[in-house]
Amino acid sequence: MPSWLPKKSSHGKPGWSSSELATYTNESRTILMNNKDVAPQTLDPDNDSLLILTPVKNNANHLARYFALIDKLKYPRNKVSLAFLVSDSTDRTQQMLIESKKWYQEQAPEDMRFKRFDIYRQDFYYALPREQRHLREKQRDRRIMMARARNYLWTRALENEQWVLWIDGDLEYYPPSIVHDLMAYDKDVIVPNCLVRRRSGLDKWKHTVYDRNAWQETRKSRSMIKKLKDDDFLVEGYKSLKTHRKYLDNFAKNETIVPLDGVGGTFTLVKARVHRSGVGFPTWLFQHQVETEGFAKLAKANGYGVFGLPYYYVRHVVG
Repeated sequence: MPSWLPKKSSHGKPGWSSSELATYTNESRTILMNNKDVAPQTLDPDNDSLLILTPVKNNANHLARYFALIDKLKYPRNKVSLAFLVSDSTDRTQQMLIESKKWYQEQAPEDMRFKRFDIYRQDFYYALPREQRHLREKQRDRRIMMARARNYLWTRALENEQWVLWIDGDLEYYPPSIVHDLMAYDKDVIVPNCLVRRRSGLDKWKHTVYDRNAWQETRKSRSMIKKLKDDDFLVEGYKSLKTHRKYLDNFAKNETIVPLDGVGGTFTLVKARVHRSGVGFPTWLFQHQVETEGFAKLAKANGYGVFGLPYYYVRHVVG
């Protein structure tokens, strides 16, 4: 073990009665009969299976905590698959993931092994100094690159899982029961409230919202959007651009689950059918958004529900 590491499918056999077939055209009947022949070869969804997706770049300092949190998840390990996309990394991230895979899938006890553990490498040759990563003028290009990475990862990794969970590689804490807790709401897309903890004095901490990409449109924000040009890009968290949106820390205590119009990607649970239907992360402006907020807008445009939990918390490292 690396020192730094802390169904059988049931295939349906569709059939059609003579009366049902009589209502179809000859071409439709041929299609249905072909489907009958192909169906037994089709891989059915694996009930309650979960694919955890994490894009990483120079994440070596956070991987020990990442796997420590994963190991605490109260979810059947044989239902969990992991997939990472390493891009543009220059530290030990890739080697550490390879060591992790060898440990978990070959050397660890059987009950610690994942259903799958996949590592992909795709470089985009995009370099942005860390001190510039939050500059407003850099956000459109940066977020487009992140969207490309996410699209590469889910289109490569998704097999027959029922759920997809996007997790940042540098989360600090989330409850071990969180997967079951979020699944219990049975929503197409759902996010908890991601906080960050900072010192506010000796032995005192202050929690503030980290993920400002999770928001709900308001009357004022919709009015503002109507005045935008088609190529105007919206991004949250900047005093120079007031969008008038409602963030997860703006809801009342009795609003335990709320509809959202934008989400972030720090901890996002998605029904796999959303991705399978073609909803990914826009690398172009969709309703003035790209990447995760664009994903939420695109999901809603395709009839899926997007929700947030204002008082269910996860915590991100200071970044």
